[in-house]
Amino acid sequence: SPDELRTLAAQLMAQVGEKDRELRYRQAKIDQLTHELAIHKRWKFGKRSEQLTSEQASLLDEAIDADLEAIETELEALLPSSKSEAKSKPKRQALPPQLPRTDIHHEPDAETCTCGCALKRIGEDISEKLDYTPGTFTVERHIRGKWVCDQCETLVQTPVPPHVIDKGIPTAGLLAHTLVSKFGDHLPLYLQERIYARAGLAIPQSTLGAWVGICGVRLQPLVDALQEEVLSHGVLHADETPVQMLAPGNGKT
Repeated sequence: SPDELRTLAAQLMAQVGEKDRELRYRQAKIDQLTHELAIHKRWKFGKRSEQLTSEQASLLDEAIDADLEAIETELEALLPSSKSEAKSKPKRQALPPQLPRTDIHHEPDAETCTCGCALKRIGEDISEKLDYTPGTFTVERHIRGKWVCDQCETLVQTPVPPHVIDKGIPTAGLLAHTLVSKFGDHLPLYLQERIYARAGLAIPQSTLGAWVGICGVRLQPLVDALQEEVLSHGVLHADETPVQMLAPGNGKT
């Protein structure tokens, strides 16, 4: 009927308008992040007029590394995927063989194919993740078996378990330790790099900064929820106790 057509047309126009607003917002966000990315890259790779000590430069670099990775992670989520524009990353070094390892097996729930025939195990994929429990670094070996059906040639394999950083080496435990050490214990990333090096782990400060930036993006929904909860109250109380900070080169805090 004409009324139904008008109602349907109004609904379609509303949907188109909503999609258009979403696209404009995404483009504005992309433009903003691209601008911020350019500024941070100028800071990181451009010549700095200030005379900084090595400690000050390290602290500035780790903040920029974290911000760069956070911005790039947000851009990757907004922009359509493109294999040609994939970031080139250095080859990852193997984790030290002397670290204790725990095998975590991921196998199909059933060893029978959907066609009714038995599955045969033909191999496995192994990925290693670096974990941390207080005082100890360990390695998680995620073993995903490959199973095939000889009858219908179906290959069955358990999907890769979700991680905070896809294809990265850190577990949630190691990331939590890095964040708590930096923000809770005020331990800069360049000092954490030295601690990891003493344990035989070659994890540069730039990588630690990237971890911090990605975690910031992943935790943003929690930050938004906390902000909404806090601002819903009529009165807010804050601890304004000053925190002493290290001033490199001055010989004092």
